[in-house]
Amino acid sequence: MMELATAFISVSNYLDGEQTSPIRHEYVGGQIFAMSGGSEEHNRIAGNIYASLLARLRGSGCKTFIADMKVKIAAKNTDIFYYPDAMVTCDRQDTEKFYKTHPCLIVEVLSPSTENLDRREKRLNYQSLPSLQEYVLVSQERMQVEVYRPDKAGNWSGEVLSTRDRVELKSVGLSLSMADIYDEVFPE
Repeated sequence: MMELATAFISVSNYLDGEQTSPIRHEYVGGQIFAMSGGSEEHNRIAGNIYASLLARLRGSGCKTFIADMKVKIAAKNTDIFYYPDAMVTCDRQDTEKFYKTHPCLIVEVLSPSTENLDRREKRLNYQSLPSLQEYVLVSQERMQVEVYRPDKAGNWSGEVLSTRDRVELKSVGLSLSMADIYDEVFPE
């Protein structure tokens, strides 16, 4: 049986290519993976969260990003670049133009095609970032948000919030209702 060779791309070639590519790609250890487009619900949820973060953090020195800003993770001798749906960095040293390395908050809106990746691979890789204080997974199929945080020993655990709960983003001092997150997604 013949083996197919896997082509690997350097970080610099990946970053250069992303600047001109009509579609976004995530990068894991030399391999690139094209990202699919999101649904209206996905876009609305991410936009609602981004708008709330932006309004809360304006003038604070923290920077809020949506969808097109990459996060870089150096994990086990390999570089990884993901595009979170929303991200905040408050680290003044986080000055790279095309990616960030010190986020305190990362939000992913779950899609049927990416949910397993977001829950497993991305969650583990994101949690390896020393700066990360919260990782948030947001369902687009029902009013449900999961917030993962490390304890003082660095062990991560999550809480599941639903319909009447408030989402407390301690990393940025923001409290969101489900109505804030799901505005124009689910009828009230």
